[in-house]
Amino acid sequence: MYAVIFEGGKQHRVSVDDVIRVEKIEKAIGDKVEFDKVLLVADGSNVNVGAPYLASSKVEAEIVSQGRGEKVTITKFRRRKHFQKQTGHRQYFTEVKITSINA
Repeated sequence: MYAVIFEGGKQHRVSVDDVIRVEKIEKAIGDKVEFDKVLLVADGSNVNVGAPYLASSKVEAEIVSQGRGEKVTITKFRRRKHFQKQTGHRQYFTEVKITSINA
């Protein structure tokens, strides 16, 4: 059984006991999180697709850790203009472990 959820502007395909990284959620480690924007739930040959979301479905998860991703380097360069600029960015994330899928 798996589901497709929409969280933080991205779609994630999840099943029970998966650990995924989503955009930062302002909760403590060990707290329960509920994702109600479920796009699809599949159990074998039974597939339920929402329009756009399934009304009665939800995915429950537990927060495992909070962190920051790898550094992404941004370089701006203009040739012959004596201009070069370099910055970096590290995106915050939350790792969640999927505990149940309620269809």
